[in-house]
Amino acid sequence: MLVLILSIGVMGSTQTAAACGQGGSSTVTLPPGLTVDGFTPEQLGNAATIMNVAAQRQLPTQAQLIGVMTAMGESSLVNIDYGDGAINPDGSVADSIGLFQQQSSWGTVQQRMDPAAAAGLFYDRLVNVPDWSTLPPSRAAHAVQRNADPDHYTKYVDGAQRIVDALTGAVSGAPAPSGGAGPTGAPAGAGGCAVSGDAVALAQELVAAVDAGKLVGSTPDHIKEIRWIAEGQTVPDCGVDVRILQIIVIAVRSFDNVGVSDINRKCTGQIEGAGTASSHYINGGGHAVDFYRLNGHSLTGADDDSIKLIQILDPIVPTGTNVGQSSCRAAAGISLQLVHLQPFDDTCNHFHIDVGHTDGSLTPGGLLS
Repeated sequence: MLVLILSIGVMGSTQTAAACGQGGSSTVTLPPGLTVDGFTPEQLGNAATIMNVAAQRQLPTQAQLIGVMTAMGESSLVNIDYGDGAINPDGSVADSIGLFQQQSSWGTVQQRMDPAAAAGLFYDRLVNVPDWSTLPPSRAAHAVQRNADPDHYTKYVDGAQRIVDALTGAVSGAPAPSGGAGPTGAPAGAGGCAVSGDAVALAQELVAAVDAGKLVGSTPDHIKEIRWIAEGQTVPDCGVDVRILQIIVIAVRSFDNVGVSDINRKCTGQIEGAGTASSHYINGGGHAVDFYRLNGHSLTGADDDSIKLIQILDPIVPTGTNVGQSSCRAAAGISLQLVHLQPFDDTCNHFHIDVGHTDGSLTPGGLLS
């Protein structure tokens, strides 16, 4: 029998990384009159665009830094329509343009001259660099740009950091009324990686993940419940407990892709499983979530991805949070010593978690190193 011991003391800093995943960076705005190292509003606006593309893709602040640093080293953050006349290895003259001085092999002229599209092309390649987020920034950028000197961008790191810090101090996202029920605690991880306590902000992050293809629904599709909250709408019997939004955000940050099959069954009129006594349905519904896929794999509650999600959530959820599929894990010979999660039997074709019978908030303890 496989015995897994889960506790706050055992999880340590690795749990922080798992819970925060590769998410955590925020979209930014350029405040009027902001000055950083003599850069013009145009240059800082281009930096903000690069940072926002990273945030929309659920990438961490390190990606924002690398993107800004690279554009500083290539174009001084100016969207120029010419290159430096460098000679390619095959003897041809480089046709580089734009913030990142991308050649025609990267995309069309229109794409390369559009700051957001060019940043997207850069991040498409950056995320495929092995261990990019732990490499020295210049080495990560070099692996993407393939320039002659792997340390070329090192002299731009400090300046890029000052720009990122200045713009991050102007994080956008005005407060809005809560779109879901329940407490609004905001778990915070090490290194500034935090899970918001505001339902609208959480829903907006999830909608960005949906639009990026990272979060998908099933049939009936409960993603609309998240979209309504993101838009500031309050639809009767279609709310989502803010703690469930937090749990979905943590899953999206922790896995490459996430599939959600059920949230608020009262909203969709589903009477199944525990029926009207289900946390999907009681008290207006939306106090539970069913995941059916993680990282492209179907879930049983006893698979590796389900166990990973349990490891991430157990230290931070309130005591009395229910987690399903106990018999599925028992059949697989998996015994879990849980801190806060309360296991119960459920079918082995998904992973269920609910907060419908607890008033507690998600807490930061399990996310701190």
